[in-house]
Amino acid sequence: MTHVQTTEAQTDRAQEIEPQAAGAALINAFAKVSDNYRGAEVDFYRICREFREDSPVMQGNFAASLGVPNNAGLDASFPTVSLFKYKEVMAVLRDASNFTSGFISEGLGSFFDGLIIIAMDGEEHKKTRALLQPVFTPETANRWRLKLDGVMRQESLLPMVAAKKADLMEFGLHFPIRAIYAIMGFPDDQPEQIRQYAAWARAILAGPQVGPEKQQAARQAAMEAIKALYDAVFKIVAERRAANGDGDDLISRLLRSELDGRKLDDHEITTFVRSLLPAAGETTTRTFSSMMTLLLERPQLLDRVRNDRSLVAKVIDETVRYEPVATFKVRQAAKDLEIGGVAIPCGSMVQCITASASRDAEVFENADTFDIDRKPKPSFGFGFGPHMCIGQFVAKMELSVALNAILDLFPNLRLDPQYAPPVIRGIMLRGASSVRVIWD
Repeated sequence: MTHVQTTEAQTDRAQEIEPQAAGAALINAFAKVSDNYRGAEVDFYRICREFREDSPVMQGNFAASLGVPNNAGLDASFPTVSLFKYKEVMAVLRDASNFTSGFISEGLGSFFDGLIIIAMDGEEHKKTRALLQPVFTPETANRWRLKLDGVMRQESLLPMVAAKKADLMEFGLHFPIRAIYAIMGFPDDQPEQIRQYAAWARAILAGPQVGPEKQQAARQAAMEAIKALYDAVFKIVAERRAANGDGDDLISRLLRSELDGRKLDDHEITTFVRSLLPAAGETTTRTFSSMMTLLLERPQLLDRVRNDRSLVAKVIDETVRYEPVATFKVRQAAKDLEIGGVAIPCGSMVQCITASASRDAEVFENADTFDIDRKPKPSFGFGFGPHMCIGQFVAKMELSVALNAILDLFPNLRLDPQYAPPVIRGIMLRGASSVRVIWD
């Protein structure tokens, strides 16, 4: 494990961030990640439906064929099979013995010294997940609900009320970061520093690229971002240790935890925390954009939810099924296998098109309809099986708080007719870049 040395100048630089520069860096990083994973401008769900019907187990790399890079560090031509139906996707994602994730350590994981939970298998994954899980339980998430509700309203939404119009993504880009970074243990009185940390974290996601020329430049930018983020997190961890942190946040819990019978050192804690940050806020921001778009496109449903807040949880779950942010998950065959009559040689990539599986008409009635009243069934927006998203309960809590606050503070919320309506797009990391609204 490589220990990244820090200097006083490096660890102090986050304290000198100008608010405007931090905000611009975050917006720019978000746009770059969106562009990186947007892929071809095609009717994604129509193509998925055709594959479900005609070729549910496809020989080839579906995502790469639509111009999307992968996080495995592998060439797009690497032997790959793509799955489109619910049954096969669920079977792969729940079977961590035959379908492994360690290959990610050579791709996205290489930015984190390999110490990234999504790239772990077997006992290593179980131990690490058990170490991190307590701060991401429903009970822990709900303990943060009241505080985060107050922060969202006071810092972000109430100052917007008088204008009677806004791009909701000006809020959507920032509130998940504010929330999840506080839960992880970052100081909650340094919003500009947090925005810069989030910009660095998002720059890492732009590391994987299609094509060697783009790959080299993006990897260099990602390495610079990962170093800057390491420096900032390391300083916070060291300060928390010096203060004998006894809080309920992730950093404090990790300081008190043991792995394989020993205490974690500052480097390990820093690397664990840093590895979680690229996804922290990313999924929530994009889900928020899709959730608000889907509701605003359906004014009667929006009114119904405004008048019955017990429906908020159903809105979130149906959004995650109908328009998941991450459209596919990749695993590697640990031995020679067969899926749907197709031979899968050992070492092949198995690309689970989870967005397609969540619209499988054999499982979901009227699968292509956004229906919050449908009978609940497992979908794949937060993954499935042993690698199911560790932060899903925190994300759902954040989305619930945000939607409730918006409905409270923005009466008669509706799309702004002066702008084009929002569009949910992207082959991977789907969402709307702008959601312009007005209210009374």
